[in-house]
Amino acid sequence: MIVVLAQTKGGVGKTTLAVNLAIERTLRGRRDVLLVDADEQGTAADFSALRVETRGATGYTAVQLTGAAVRSQVLAMRGKYDDVVIDAGGRDTTGLRAALTIADVAVVPFQPRSFDVWTLGKVGQLLADARVINPNLRAYAIINCADPQGEDNRSAAEALTEHPEIEFMRASIGRRKAFPNAAAAGLSVLEAPHPDSKACNELKILADRLFAQVEAEAE
Repeated sequence: MIVVLAQTKGGVGKTTLAVNLAIERTLRGRRDVLLVDADEQGTAADFSALRVETRGATGYTAVQLTGAAVRSQVLAMRGKYDDVVIDAGGRDTTGLRAALTIADVAVVPFQPRSFDVWTLGKVGQLLADARVINPNLRAYAIINCADPQGEDNRSAAEALTEHPEIEFMRASIGRRKAFPNAAAAGLSVLEAPHPDSKACNELKILADRLFAQVEAEAE
């Protein structure tokens, strides 16, 4: 399955989700995973390099691609892997658009903030454009870095249920230090020496709902 982490705004946690989902699939699913860094900032590639330094290997295959090569190269390589996770740039780029034309599913993370939710219309239009070429593309909005309490999470969820191009998935990821702390060591939250049980459970729930739901719909 090809999954793209898609947003037109930076700072929403795409890369953190991308690397954690890629590692989750290799650990729990024992699957061959390709992680594609299609973001010009190259953070996923930097994470993978750190992982090689600290662990000797990533556990997945990591490549960097930009522009139209995201489509052509992933299509050429997809047969070698069970899952492909693409971390696309945090703005409207050729690479993001190319990824959406080949993905089975787009995961669109939003933090529960007005500026993030305001990008919903732009992302929805990108998805509509991509479905001209890729009509079976599924898209799920999730709340990332959710607040521990308060009305912002609920307000964001209500806004994210209203767009016809994106389905809201109730599998939020909390604002937890475990994610950046693990990433700083080249690790997923699942691999941390002292795992944060809440962070691990949230990641597992997201992966279960995402992959199980998409695979079931494909049958």
